[in-house]
Amino acid sequence: MLDFSSALYLGMRHPSADLGGWDALTLGRPAASMEPPGAARLAQALALLCGCQAATLLPSTLHLFCDLFDLLAREPLAILVDGASYPVARTGAERAAARGTPLTVFAPADVDGARKLAHSARKQGRRPLILADGYSPGAPGPAPLAAYAALMREAGGWLVLDDTQVVGLFGAGGGGSLRRHGVQGPHVVVGSSLSKAFGAPLAVLCASTELVRRFGQSSQARVHSSPPSVAAIRAALAALRLNRTHGDQLRSRLWRRVDQWRLGAARHGIALHASAFPVQTLALRRDIDADALHACLRRAGVDAVLQRAGARATLSFIVTARHAPDDIERALALLAACLRAQATTARHTRREYEYGI
Repeated sequence: MLDFSSALYLGMRHPSADLGGWDALTLGRPAASMEPPGAARLAQALALLCGCQAATLLPSTLHLFCDLFDLLAREPLAILVDGASYPVARTGAERAAARGTPLTVFAPADVDGARKLAHSARKQGRRPLILADGYSPGAPGPAPLAAYAALMREAGGWLVLDDTQVVGLFGAGGGGSLRRHGVQGPHVVVGSSLSKAFGAPLAVLCASTELVRRFGQSSQARVHSSPPSVAAIRAALAALRLNRTHGDQLRSRLWRRVDQWRLGAARHGIALHASAFPVQTLALRRDIDADALHACLRRAGVDAVLQRAGARATLSFIVTARHAPDDIERALALLAACLRAQATTARHTRREYEYGI
């Protein structure tokens, strides 16, 4: 089976034999009581990589964003959500909204709209906060993060980024959005899962030393949840070592494969959405059944990602650094064959309908 459903973009898998042994997978106590072995070293390395003063680890981005918005909403706050932001980060914002903090969603990448909302929040005595993704798969480009950061600096607000899709892929050394856009300052906060490019199932909060200190004192996850396991921390440390020695090579290989996919799709007449990100989504005609196409591909030995947005389904292929050039060509040829079969079926269905068969 050709796997185009895994979001391990750089192909980092961390088999157990590469991570060494450990006396216990977990300490049986929360991070507020004792940090797991290697946690402080990993947090320091991630802060340095992402261009922040400090960092702390969480089991997941859901824990991270719920605790972060609990903390920031202790002062009068107005949450402004870029419409392309990911649901997990929104969950933290919506949790704060359920407790009385105003929340407004504005159109993706609409800097002028965000500015108007920020000025309105200030007039109401509230500190504005923009929540955005470093990158949204399927979007033609990144959000205007430098403009958002400048706007929040001028308004005395916060810029909170979900950088899960970006860390490891963009920016100097794979440092993510702050490195990529030249953004920094105590008003900028970044939350990221490391489970994509770096293949480690844990999350990191990167921010100023003061905010990380306050977060550590207030975080309910650090008191009531298990911290990241020793295995996850070992995997992340291994990922950072691999990133230092081979990260640029892996990223270069990945982007070559993405370019090969897009050029090959054009050669086969396969329509794609305008995105150079590893997640490549088909621009399907309305008469093509995405479920049937997905089933056809699986029978042919290709695994892709079937997603639903309401009644309409879409099909995406995730290109990674592990894919060989032949994998790309074979998957495209099989995709083209399945699309032709679907188009033939659709023509026959239309003809039967027209003639009342």
